[in-house]
Amino acid sequence: MSVLEIRDLHVSVETDAGTTPILNGVTLTIRAGDTHAIMGPNGSGKSTLAYTIAGHPKYLVQSGSITFDGEDVLEMSVDERARAGLFLAMQYPVEIPGVTVTNFLRTAKTAIDGEAPAIRTWTKDVRESMKNLRMDPKFAQRNVNEGFSGGEKKRNEILQLELLMPKLAVLDETDSGLDVDALKVVSEGVNRAKAATGLGVLLITHYTRILRYIHPDYVHVMVNGRIVEEGGPELADRLEDEGYDRFLADEIEPAEGIQA
Repeated sequence: MSVLEIRDLHVSVETDAGTTPILNGVTLTIRAGDTHAIMGPNGSGKSTLAYTIAGHPKYLVQSGSITFDGEDVLEMSVDERARAGLFLAMQYPVEIPGVTVTNFLRTAKTAIDGEAPAIRTWTKDVRESMKNLRMDPKFAQRNVNEGFSGGEKKRNEILQLELLMPKLAVLDETDSGLDVDALKVVSEGVNRAKAATGLGVLLITHYTRILRYIHPDYVHVMVNGRIVEEGGPELADRLEDEGYDRFLADEIEPAEGIQA
């Protein structure tokens, strides 16, 4: 059973003003089959955590550790993390001119599995996933995210999730910019992927609306680069009613990480 373990993680970025701390001691354990939601106000470090796990060079790990199935993630290149089974659905998916969705998906699948998928089976799987996500089949021949709407880009991220079958998925505000129908379709795609593979999910969001469709086992509140409270799904309901004001006092101490 796959396990991602984050221990006392401190991360900074370089700005014009110098080195700026973003994460200030994050501890978290995510096991296969579990869904963890991280919630918090803007600027609290949620996306920094996602991109640090994925290996974005902008984010500098000052101390702490990230391991996945016992292997040191921080020593891995970005592609090695992907081959190990880590997946990031980006908040702002990038356009890749000149690379079609079909070619991108098959190249990624080949790199992860070490061999190219059989054309007939692969084509069937792509078509089925696109149908489930209510994506026009013509999108398969379009360049990745080029000219896509925000909702189409998010569906394309979940298409990758379903077809690449990672062990753990980090979803960075996948719900942002989605209308009600698109939110339901995208959430159903995440749930299908989880049911098919038993992957662990780290879901980053500001709002509880996506949690109506993707039900979390654990909810964590992040403020000022720290996890300040943890609980079950009922914590998300409390946040919906009360907001984050009660967490913003300087004297709040970080909570201990859940050993899920």
